[in-house]
Amino acid sequence: MCATCNILRQLLIDRGMSPSLAMSIGTEVGERVEATAPIVATKAKRKASAYNRKYKAAFRKIAPRYKLKSGKWKAGGFKRAVREAHKMAKRK
Repeated sequence: MCATCNILRQLLIDRGMSPSLAMSIGTEVGERVEATAPIVATKAKRKASAYNRKYKAAFRKIAPRYKLKSGKWKAGGFKRAVREAHKMAKRK
């Protein structure tokens, strides 16, 4: 087996494909298939805190004030939007 095949198989397994199916892809007729590939455990995502949810909502509400018509940030706009959103989140 080639190194590229092994890398692609591991990527498929990491994306959620069953190891047995991933190992069968790219094998020649009569070529021996390895039993299983090492499965890497993925980290569980952390829950957003209450403050983070309040800040996120405040930032989305504030952001358009600090942007141009084209959608780009005004000069210093992002920094000011962040500061104002933090102030709003603290008040709630």
